[in-house]
Amino acid sequence: MDIETHARNDWCPGCGNFAILNAVKAVLAELQGEGASLDDVVLVGGIGQHAKMLDYINVNSFYSLHGRPLPPAEGIKLANPKTKVIVFSGDGDAYGEGIEHLIFAAKRNIDITLIVHDNRVYALTTGQVTPTSPQGFKSRSIPSGNLERPINPLELILAAGATHIARGYSANLPLLKRQIKEAILHKGFSLIDVLQVCVTFNNLYDYYSKHVYELKDHDPADREAALKKMREWDYNTEAPIALGTFYKASWPTFDELFLKGKGEKDEPRSAGIKELLKNYI
Repeated sequence: MDIETHARNDWCPGCGNFAILNAVKAVLAELQGEGASLDDVVLVGGIGQHAKMLDYINVNSFYSLHGRPLPPAEGIKLANPKTKVIVFSGDGDAYGEGIEHLIFAAKRNIDITLIVHDNRVYALTTGQVTPTSPQGFKSRSIPSGNLERPINPLELILAAGATHIARGYSANLPLLKRQIKEAILHKGFSLIDVLQVCVTFNNLYDYYSKHVYELKDHDPADREAALKKMREWDYNTEAPIALGTFYKASWPTFDELFLKGKGEKDEPRSAGIKELLKNYI
């Protein structure tokens, strides 16, 4: 199956979205080569530059409203559990208007993958601040400088209950490919927060290149160690910025619990849920 499309790509030269696009296409081609059917892959996008990913990859896709890509993604997964649902969202899309949906998707641990294009600016609407914009960042919406501290999305989603949390960087394509494949194959809710540089409105290539490093000798099963690493960079200092998988855990997924026992005459749904949970409680 050819995953290329004929849509004209109109991202700015140097945009970090190109790396994410190339990484996703490479991973899908690799999964297809390993026997997976791309007919079982569904891409979901919000509103923003990130959502053009759906125009450039020839697989099933669904455009949602701004901040709302996760609800239809969850519906798709429950309607057809064999699908691999991959959601693309921007930092404003996911961490701003869509934050409630994000928290509850993580809480449910539904088996979908969310890739956040975190350029720390509203790029489609030409440069307003988002929840991850740096303090002091001057934008069209706040020309005198952003007064707020940015949120730490990794810490927030860990608290919410996600079972796979990672940070990538658009200038580290080999790592990004590994992270995307790992997240897709993970059973549960996966978040990859990608430092996706916007060269037009918030060019952070020099800053990131001086501070990023890959996690080594880190046990992603250790929740406290994961939290410590997530808090290492507070967005406002010269602290190092870790890239890699911070946290990974195994827990029954919402789709498993929701569908267990449905259509089985001899086993009530509650009994099926108890059976799934008995090794975890």
